[in-house]
Amino acid sequence: MARESPATYRITDLTEAERPRERLAKHGPQVLSNAELLAILLRVGIQGENSVQMGQRLLQDLGGLPGLHRATLVELAGQFGMGLAKAAQIKAAIELGMRIHSLNPEERPLIRGPEDAAALVQDEMAALPQEHLRVINLDTRNRVINIEKLYVGSLNQSTVRIAEIFRPAIQRNAASIIIVHNHPSGDPSPSPEDMALTRGIIQAGKLLEINVLDHLVIGLGSYVSLKERGVTFG
Repeated sequence: MARESPATYRITDLTEAERPRERLAKHGPQVLSNAELLAILLRVGIQGENSVQMGQRLLQDLGGLPGLHRATLVELAGQFGMGLAKAAQIKAAIELGMRIHSLNPEERPLIRGPEDAAALVQDEMAALPQEHLRVINLDTRNRVINIEKLYVGSLNQSTVRIAEIFRPAIQRNAASIIIVHNHPSGDPSPSPEDMALTRGIIQAGKLLEINVLDHLVIGLGSYVSLKERGVTFG
């Protein structure tokens, strides 16, 4: 009777072509899976799991990258085999990635459509445990001036002051804005409250001569553009 091959527990048990660090050095980080990128941060696994397998388990248990982002340091450190040091390395890497998006103001992103706007905030906002409302302020060429974080909590016409939405746009002389908020449930389908709030913002924008280009609702791995759903913004 043939003996079963032992399970692979160590990165050194993998061939050199399969090791994450070697693959990154040869082909670049873009070819690595999420689990392999995590493995580089984890450095070593635990008994019964190499670092790649441990990364796969973390992603599965926490709900992918959004769940990894959403987890607190304490929650991440409490995962089997983690501890504070490994958790801190992962949280630091996530924070660095977020800060990179705020650099290079001279190369401000150009918004050609809702997919460009969603790409700026999708990864971060999909992981938020509460509703957040953001406003993307744009210049006359539809380049991003900045992204304002305005509200946290249940969003409707009674809790959101329309004037506060436009105040940063006026201060920064923005020509147009895009409203963005998330649904922590993961379902980006707009609610009646979302539609009512959008209509109020559009009317205020006309009075202030600031174009409201769209309202995006961010969900888990997807988004909805109210403009694409037929809402008139012009």
